[in-house]
Amino acid sequence: MSTATVDPTTRKVPPYGGLNATILRIEIKRMLRNRRTIIFTLVLPAGLFFAFGGVKGWNDDVGHGNAAAYILVSMALYGAALTAAAAGAMVAMERAMGWSRQLRLTPLSPVVYIGIKAMVALVMGAIAVLVVNVAGLVQGKPDMPAGRWLACAVLAILCTLVFAALGVFVGYLVPGENAMQVLGPGLALMSFLGDVFIPIDDHSSLIWHVAQWTPMFGVAEVTRAPLTGELPWYAVVNAVGWLAVFVLGAAWRMSKDTARV
Repeated sequence: MSTATVDPTTRKVPPYGGLNATILRIEIKRMLRNRRTIIFTLVLPAGLFFAFGGVKGWNDDVGHGNAAAYILVSMALYGAALTAAAAGAMVAMERAMGWSRQLRLTPLSPVVYIGIKAMVALVMGAIAVLVVNVAGLVQGKPDMPAGRWLACAVLAILCTLVFAALGVFVGYLVPGENAMQVLGPGLALMSFLGDVFIPIDDHSSLIWHVAQWTPMFGVAEVTRAPLTGELPWYAVVNAVGWLAVFVLGAAWRMSKDTARV
């Protein structure tokens, strides 16, 4: 019996490092089937908005809108951050199951693999932002011009890349399901310290100076800029700086991981 052989030189390298719509679609479906992700995406952020966005005093003017709109934008960002981090942290489960090792035997580029995680995080973050904004429309208390409302939503989605990178970084650091056990409480703490859950009015206080160094502070200021009409330069530096830190950290841990094969 003769065995057919394949000339390696005749094999075609997939374009774009193996990126294709099928892989992206499978990844998104896999995320949507995860009950924990659905809770983070659909239930928690909207629930927090209903809890905080309709209490006494939230009709006060804030920038180009009111306080309820301020809370709406903050909760949309928090929900998107949680969802994006969960999408990025899926690498921890994939490593535990050996799936990432199997992928490294395929033509899929490691850079494209991380890029797919980022795209999934953007999609999931967009769903979280949409859910919170629909909750705001149903409640009817947020008040700001439609253009600024849309701009805040778009910025919230783009800012989720920071937390997608954080999720991937933690996913390579922490084994298995422990990744979200670290990220969940960690992001909640960042939100409390980062001027997301509780606005810090006293800019001379110690907590304000601490907040400026947290990963949530910069993205929150950027996301709310169309509403507040203010965008401090140090908030942009904070957001870009933490994105760079998390991306470099994820790349470093990924290089350590791929070196094992």
